Amino acid sequence: MKAIQVGLLGIGTVGSGTYKVLTRNQEEIRRRAGRAIEITMVADLDVERARSIVGDGIKVVADGREVIANPDIDIVVELIGGYGVAKALVLEAIAAGKHVVTANKALLAVHGNEIFAAAREKGVMVAFEAAVAGGIPIIKALREGLTANRIEWIAGIINGTTNFILSEMRDKGLDFDVVLKEAQRLGYAEADPTFDIEGIDAAHKATVMSAIAFGIPMQFDKAHVEGIVGLQAADIRHAESLGYRIKLLGITRRRADANGIELRVHPTLVPAKRLIANVEGAMNAVVVQADAVGTTLYYGKGAGAEPTASAVVADLVDITRLHTADPDHRVPHLAFRADSLSDTPILPIAQTVTAFYLRLRVADEAGVLSRITTTLAEHDISIDAVLQRPSSDQKAGEQDLIILTHNTVEGKMRTAIAKMQALSTVLAPIVSLRKEDLA
Repeated sequence: MKAIQVGLLGIGTVGSGTYKVLTRNQEEIRRRAGRAIEITMVADLDVERARSIVGDGIKVVADGREVIANPDIDIVVELIGGYGVAKALVLEAIAAGKHVVTANKALLAVHGNEIFAAAREKGVMVAFEAAVAGGIPIIKALREGLTANRIEWIAGIINGTTNFILSEMRDKGLDFDVVLKEAQRLGYAEADPTFDIEGIDAAHKATVMSAIAFGIPMQFDKAHVEGIVGLQAADIRHAESLGYRIKLLGITRRRADANGIELRVHPTLVPAKRLIANVEGAMNAVVVQADAVGTTLYYGKGAGAEPTASAVVADLVDITRLHTADPDHRVPHLAFRADSLSDTPILPIAQTVTAFYLRLRVADEAGVLSRITTTLAEHDISIDAVLQRPSSDQKAGEQDLIILTHNTVEGKMRTAIAKMQALSTVLAPIVSLRKEDLA
C-alpha cells in the first residue's frame, strides 16, 4: 500500500523531534498504522538548517504554500505556532483537502471554531493531541477513553515553566524574580516568558480541554486568567505550614447549580496529600473527575522535542487509520458531534465557587481579629482556619493574619476583601489566593 505522505510546516524543536521519532520507529509505526508514514516535504524559513536535519532525500522549501500545493501530500503538520501565518496556512491546507496535525494550542483556543467548521465542510481531520500537555495523551483520554462518562471537572498543571518556578520558590525560599532569572538561564523559561508566567499558555490549553470535556465551542475570551508574577515566597511558606502547596492550575468545572461552566487559570492552594500537589519541576499533570470512572490522573513531560513529537506522530497514525473512512464515522474534533455542541455559558469569575487563602498585614492590637471575622460573617463566608504569624519584615506592632475559608462565591469574597481593606488596622494590600481541595 502506498505510504501516507506528510509535509512539515516548521522544523524547529518539535518538528525535528517529529522527524527523528518517525524515522527511528518507522517499522513499529507502520505495523500500527497499517501503512508507512513518510515525511516527504518540509517548509522552513531557514532552508539550510532544515536540510541539515532531514538530509537530501526530502524536499525542503522556504514557503509553506508549496507544501500545501503539492498534490502528493496527504497530511500537513503545522508546527509554526502563533495566530498569524499559522492560521492562514492551516485554513489553506484544509481548503486544499489536506488533513492537518497541529501542536498550536493558541491557534485552536482562539480560532478553533472556525478551523473545525472549515474541516467539517471539506471532510478532513484536524488532530491536535500535541497542543495540550506535550506527550501526555490527555486529548485522546477526554475525547475517546472517557466517552462513557459525564465529566465533572478538570484541574491541570499544564505549563512546565511556571511549575518549575513554583517548585524552586518552595524548595529554596526564593522570590519570584530571582527564580525566573534562574529558569531563563537554565532554558526552562523563554527570554520573553510573558505567555507562561501570565497564565496565557495554560489558559489556551484549559480552553481546549474544557471544550472537549463539556461539548462546548472554544471560548478563550471568556476564560479568567491570572499568572504567578505577584506570588510571594511568604505565601508559599505559609501554605506549606498549613499543609498546602501552591500550583498554577487550569481549572474547568461543570456547575449544574448555576447552569454554566467555570474556566479559570490562577495560582491555587492544593492539599499536599494530593498527587498533583507533588508534581515538581517542569512536569505536567492533569486530574479528571468523571461520574463513572471517578478520578484519573495523567502525568508526564509537557514539552520537549520527543515528548511532543510522540503526540504529533500519534495523530499521524490516527489520521492514517481513518484516512479513507466516512467523515461522519470519525471521532468529532470536540468529542461531541458539531450539531450537538452545547450553548452552556462560561461563568464570569464573580460566580465561581471556591475556597480562599487570605493574608492580611494588620496592627497587633485588640479587636482586630474580631472585626475581620465579623466582616467575613456579614458576607456569608465561613472560616476554616485562622493563624497569626509575625510579619515577614518583623515590624514592631504588626503581624500577619492568615485565614483559610470554606467554599464561597467569589463575588462575595471580593466585596468582603474591599470592606476589610478599608479598615484602618489593615496596613497593606490583602493577599488572596484560591484554594481547591480536588477531592
